[in-house]
Amino acid sequence: MIKIHTVEVQVKSVKGECAAGYKAGDTFTVADPVVTPQNNCPLCIYALSALFPYLTAAYRQTAADDWINQVVELQCPDNVNEVIFTLTRR
Repeated sequence: MIKIHTVEVQVKSVKGECAAGYKAGDTFTVADPVVTPQNNCPLCIYALSALFPYLTAAYRQTAADDWINQVVELQCPDNVNEVIFTLTRR
């Protein structure tokens, strides 16, 4: 049986003005196949589309030396109004 993790995604920082309204501390969780916002956190389709390839790997059980275990921060695709997300397996 494959172990599935819940991944907590938290906004670490926002540089500029995020069009989706993200603020530092906003959080959502991913537990295959559900994305659950916490405390009315917005879900930006552009940020999610950039995060999904990593999230789908992060919530699966992986070997200790797998590259996905090194990914702890991701950036949204807007490089002018930069939003940095942290990933934590639960």
